[in-house]
Amino acid sequence: MPGMIITGGPGSGKSTLLEALKQKGFEVVPEVSRELIREQVALESNCLPWVDLAAFARLCLAKMVANFRSAGTHAVTFFDRGIPDILAYLKAGGLQIDPLFYQASEQCRYASTVFIAPPWEDIYVNDDERWQTFEESFRLYQSIYEVYTGEGYRVIELPRATVEQRVEFITKAVCQ
Repeated sequence: MPGMIITGGPGSGKSTLLEALKQKGFEVVPEVSRELIREQVALESNCLPWVDLAAFARLCLAKMVANFRSAGTHAVTFFDRGIPDILAYLKAGGLQIDPLFYQASEQCRYASTVFIAPPWEDIYVNDDERWQTFEESFRLYQSIYEVYTGEGYRVIELPRATVEQRVEFITKAVCQ
């Protein structure tokens, strides 16, 4: 089975959910952007999404394509975001999208069903890698939803529920 995407705006509980799925024995590919932000900050680079989104998107794309191609052979692998997320971020940022991004999105197809975490102000928190306001997170969620549906994916919104309930929701959907 191709990798399954869990996506959504920043601060919607994706990483916590993916950690819980990992604890249940699923293979999980962590979010690329958080790792790259930490690396670029340590390098004192300007290749950061709030400084140069286009350059940062190229870094993300290279890493996400590599992760897609090297994903394990587990029955189900969950990805914390997918390549279409990059398209959504670039669109939300008002940037022109290089055809290279669309080509990668077409060549690296995930499972046809994508789970999206809705904006959830009660759990939203900023941190060193999450610089967006809640309102920006909401706009990114909308852009992500539009891109995935536009790319032909079936998008299922996760409930605003406990981590355990979200895990149960996903495992029921995946194991039907």
